[in-house]
Amino acid sequence: MMGDLYRNQRAMRAMRQTAMQRGVIAVLDVGTSKIACLILVLDESLDPENDEGIGNLAGQEKFRVIGAATTRSRGVEFGEATVLRETERAIRTAVQAAQKMAQCRVDHVMACASGGRPRSYGLAGQVQVEREIVTESDVAHVLASCDIPDYGADREILHAQPVNFVLDHRSGLTDPRNQIGQRLACDMHMLTADRAPIGNLAHCVRRCDLELAGLAMSSYVSGISALVEDEQELGAACIDMGGGTTGISIFLKRHMIYADAVRLGGEHVTHDIAMGFKIPMNVAERIKTFHGGVVATGVDDRDMIEIDAESDRWDGERRAVSRAELIGIMRPRVEEILEAARERLDAAGFEHLPSRQIVLTGGASQVPGIDSLAARILGQQVRIGHPLRVRGLPQAVTGTAFSSAVGLSLLAAHPQDECWDFELPLDVRAARPLKRAVKWFRANW
Repeated sequence: MMGDLYRNQRAMRAMRQTAMQRGVIAVLDVGTSKIACLILVLDESLDPENDEGIGNLAGQEKFRVIGAATTRSRGVEFGEATVLRETERAIRTAVQAAQKMAQCRVDHVMACASGGRPRSYGLAGQVQVEREIVTESDVAHVLASCDIPDYGADREILHAQPVNFVLDHRSGLTDPRNQIGQRLACDMHMLTADRAPIGNLAHCVRRCDLELAGLAMSSYVSGISALVEDEQELGAACIDMGGGTTGISIFLKRHMIYADAVRLGGEHVTHDIAMGFKIPMNVAERIKTFHGGVVATGVDDRDMIEIDAESDRWDGERRAVSRAELIGIMRPRVEEILEAARERLDAAGFEHLPSRQIVLTGGASQVPGIDSLAARILGQQVRIGHPLRVRGLPQAVTGTAFSSAVGLSLLAAHPQDECWDFELPLDVRAARPLKRAVKWFRANW
């Protein structure tokens, strides 16, 4: 099974390299509420050989965006495609609109998924260096020596990244190649997800006459986009509040070392508003967008929100509700989402990081007052994280809702090394998973 997995991952990497050689690739963020597509063109005027070692993201200006489009997601629940025909149509709509803006056709696409119940593992391995100087073969052997946990036949590895190398007693090495030493050890972070939703997403992409050039977890690419370099280096968590799920990722030393997800998001808040006021979902979404909040003030009782009757959609008279009532419905659900995220961070040992910055991003993080509420619940410094600005990105897709798409663009242009990028020996062993990933990493760093 591991051999087949590595072959599939290597095949997708080969597709990505082919696309980048052609100079154009698309990235696709398939979420519960929207599907976003960006088309990237490789910028030949910059040095494509800029490399900072194993696992590191290089510079961010190797590409520019020439096409962008979004469409309402269909057939997706909790970040997972459930009605494949509807999801396929939505993907095709977004890709075709982006191609029209870019005035070119794309054949290769990288996609990110927010569902699949991600699970993190911390792995460790060590080998004797074959010669006095560390070669790429030694790196491959130490990656293969990491104990692979029994993660289940119904799950698939999405990421397996070396995050730390130790050569003799020197820890914190990013790239040990060509260095002198006797014993090489490695710490690796592995992320798995349910096989069925990942397979369904890949099937929908291929049904749109596109070659799949890579898959990534949405919480990972959101962190790449929303966290600044110092936060990725010193330790920070990214909470990506989407429509159907809330993804959590923790970064340290510029690597993701933990990821998880909560199956709650902005659409659950919308549903609560619709049920509370007995209005359709589209009206509830509009009210949430224009009038929503989670921190009440003294004037909210007098701030009235008019609910327009839509006779063709529902039966009701023209009426108004106060903003205080709206906040009273929204706040408990947002608190539930943030408390669930705090439980995941506590389970990972987030409090042991040298810096404990928390960044909220994703479409549901745009609710006014959510940063102060999150600071009280999470007990840490909290800020709202917008995606990094990349060249050519239209103003309409620079908001927090597009952190995943922008982060996937950065990953497409500058992929981090994963264990299948090396010619691994076949003797991989199984062991129990290590839980508390952050504590493990801090102890081994």
